[in-house]
Amino acid sequence: MNLALKIDVDTYRGTREGVPRLAELLQKYEAGASFLFSLGPDHTGRAIKRVFRKGFLSKVRRTSVVSHYGVGTLLYGTVLPGPDIGKRCAEVMRTVQTLGFEVGIHTYDHVRWQDHVGKQDASWTRHEIERARTRFRDIFGGEARVHGAAGWQMNRHAYRLTQLLGFGYCSDTRGTHPFVPVYHAEVVACPQLPTTLPTLDELIGTDGIDQGNVVEHLLDLTRDMPSTGHVFTLHAELEGMKLASPFERLVQGWQDQGYRLVSLGDYFDALPDKNLPRHEVITGSVPGRSGTLALQGPPFLA
Repeated sequence: MNLALKIDVDTYRGTREGVPRLAELLQKYEAGASFLFSLGPDHTGRAIKRVFRKGFLSKVRRTSVVSHYGVGTLLYGTVLPGPDIGKRCAEVMRTVQTLGFEVGIHTYDHVRWQDHVGKQDASWTRHEIERARTRFRDIFGGEARVHGAAGWQMNRHAYRLTQLLGFGYCSDTRGTHPFVPVYHAEVVACPQLPTTLPTLDELIGTDGIDQGNVVEHLLDLTRDMPSTGHVFTLHAELEGMKLASPFERLVQGWQDQGYRLVSLGDYFDALPDKNLPRHEVITGSVPGRSGTLALQGPPFLA
């Protein structure tokens, strides 16, 4: 059974330090993964505006944001200018591809997309995606096959563009199994491979879960293998750095359970039935994460 590893790379530091460490760890276990890159400026410091969002402060306290991201990163885009990740870290990104890992688009400006896409129009949305696609071509010399939205934040225009711009599959949502998205009764002919498992930062600090037992908790969730496997999202800034040890134990545990750890592309290509069910996409919340995000909703029966 396949379990896809989706690695969201949000920051300059995560790209420079976390990505190489994750690549080395995954090679050690002959595991595949998809690295989805933020390709423009790191404006992480501007996320301070989320302080007014329900659940944000509690998540900050639980997950020790300063220790994970570093003071410098939390000042980018405010006190300090945001470094251009795609320009400064292009060689790191190309090395990941050379090592055989799938690469794709996370976003151009992570904070800009995550905090604003939900209320933006078609022109703004296309501009942001095209900036990411242009930078991706500059770095890798070709088009991205996969898109995974920053913060699982999307809008109508973004879904349409996943189809119009020819992505093979996307992972912009949270859910239980692969599906064809339907947004406000509009079918989007680009499959969604939703994240099916909670992330480490959503679990740690809740319901008695800490770094010592979070691995066992996740392994309990994957003990019974669903017919379509799983998609797990991790972050270069977390599992590639201070949470590297729990993540390595997870890799070992999943392989011991019989999972084959793969990229999103290999996961999609191995699906036994490409005639995926249609599901509505809705907006909702996920335990342990502040704000709302794109979720796999009920089957679309029309």
